[in-house]
Amino acid sequence: MGKLALAAKTTHVPSMYLSELPGKNYGCRQAAIGGHKEIGKRCRELGVDTIIVFDTHWLVNSAYHINCTKSFKGVYTSNELPHFIRDITFDYDGNPELGQMIADEARKLGVRAQAHDIPSLNLEYGTLVPMRYMNEDKHFKVISISAFCTVHDFEDSRRMGEAILNAIKKYDGTVAVLASGSLSHRFIDDRRAEEGMHSYTREFDRQMDERVVKLWKEGRFKEFCAMLPEYAQYCFGEGNMHDTVMLLGLLGWDKYDGKVEFVTDLFPSSGTGQVNAIFPLPDDINSRAAA
Repeated sequence: MGKLALAAKTTHVPSMYLSELPGKNYGCRQAAIGGHKEIGKRCRELGVDTIIVFDTHWLVNSAYHINCTKSFKGVYTSNELPHFIRDITFDYDGNPELGQMIADEARKLGVRAQAHDIPSLNLEYGTLVPMRYMNEDKHFKVISISAFCTVHDFEDSRRMGEAILNAIKKYDGTVAVLASGSLSHRFIDDRRAEEGMHSYTREFDRQMDERVVKLWKEGRFKEFCAMLPEYAQYCFGEGNMHDTVMLLGLLGWDKYDGKVEFVTDLFPSSGTGQVNAIFPLPDDINSRAAA
């Protein structure tokens, strides 16, 4: 019987890579990098063998897709922000077995999901950035799941989360899941890009993000799930926040009441709101009957 050992919401801002480079931005995202390293450390301590990433930079216009090829290797430059993230080398092992199990379980719940073992299907930086700091030594296998879902219902993404938990229970191993995406995500206007690297675009977004952080810290997910569709809409949630829907679908949706631990506090980045946050697992999560 498999085990879910850790669940988290993580940032993947490309300025984390700039933070490594000499120059005016050196060290600017050290807190975010430190949060990733802490999550990776805890995964090791918990015996995790595979990390599943819900990637809000993997845009899909039909179905839910699981990238679970045997290995991922290459050099990545962002088409979106090549001046931020370029020529990053990566080399990770995949987990086709678990990826296929997830697709099978999703289809049982009526979700149009497909698993892909296609070497030319590349990873996006919503997966690559967290893995850079958590998995530099290839300790963990990696599965990436599309979470920039343009025409998808929240109900299906919630069921996708349930299916992932069902698959983990049938898997012979220990797994962590990461919802890789921002809170608010209204990018700052281009003319203000340089000055706005460390600020919000709108005060409304900052206020909303602070409210969400408070709800999460207090475990008030009934209220958060009720506001999530409007929050994602009005605050331009990254990938419409399908990563967060999947994460909460896995944890119990509005019945979940864990008090979230922030290993990197809320910070603004190019107009957006970012965190690294660990969601404590319900005591019964690995013994619940499959949906």
